[in-house]
Amino acid sequence: MKTIDTALLLRIRIESGEQLSDKEISDLLQQSRVVKKLIVDYEENPFFNLFRLICLSEIPYAECLPYTQKVMAYISDYMALSEGFSYTGEINDIVPCYNAMLLEAYTRLGKVASPEVQAALEWIKQYQVFSRNQSTKWKHNGIFKHGGCMNATPCYIGVGKTVRALITYNEFTNYADKEVETLIKKGTCYMLQHNMYQRLSNHAPISNHITNIMFPQAYMLTLTDLVYIAGKRQLWADTHTDYLKKMLERKACDKESWKIDYIYNNKGYKAFDSPLNSSDWIDYLFRSSLKNT
Repeated sequence: MKTIDTALLLRIRIESGEQLSDKEISDLLQQSRVVKKLIVDYEENPFFNLFRLICLSEIPYAECLPYTQKVMAYISDYMALSEGFSYTGEINDIVPCYNAMLLEAYTRLGKVASPEVQAALEWIKQYQVFSRNQSTKWKHNGIFKHGGCMNATPCYIGVGKTVRALITYNEFTNYADKEVETLIKKGTCYMLQHNMYQRLSNHAPISNHITNIMFPQAYMLTLTDLVYIAGKRQLWADTHTDYLKKMLERKACDKESWKIDYIYNNKGYKAFDSPLNSSDWIDYLFRSSLKNT
């Protein structure tokens, strides 16, 4: 019989407001199958460290692990610039999705007030656009690769990842930054115009994998991200999320239970659950989101 991983148990208990001792936290981390899987290998490579940190950041107090500290040190030394997070360490390669994901990971790992997070946040405030026909003041050319991050129609992945990261930042800073709240509202308004995942022209999915369930996150915007945003911002009562709710119902493998149906292929990335069975992590996250319907 499948038993819930202790890293997920730790997250559930922390998010329910339970106060745990240092020993209890340490024991749950040490006993976790997921943690053991994440710390077994290492490569000095930007993408490896980036995706491994994103995975680790989903586990409360993972920053206490020496392995996590090593990964964060690599990113801070080689990928965190004074302007924001770069996926290669070069200023040209500061782009919305990776900057946002690392901002969120650092925030979850106790670094919300760090220079790295504040630089990434300032990049978003200064340069991210959240609607059509807006221009950015950012002059470096990385945002024009891969189809263009901020053309006349901004990359929807970049908008979604940035909204998600700002929601997490807002929560971890007790909603103190009013400008962040304004940006979240702009972004969610734009996403609701698209019914969260559909093209305006033909209602087809906007991007690859946007209707897939995956966990943890990677650079693609997925159903998991959309459900997180909808729950945290209490968007389920809005009729523009009706298509999203119907998709969740179709994808359920049982009542309020779902499987991961996409796993990103990168050495640094490791899914927390197998796609063969329902995912305890997804079940917890989706049920938590849907409580706000």
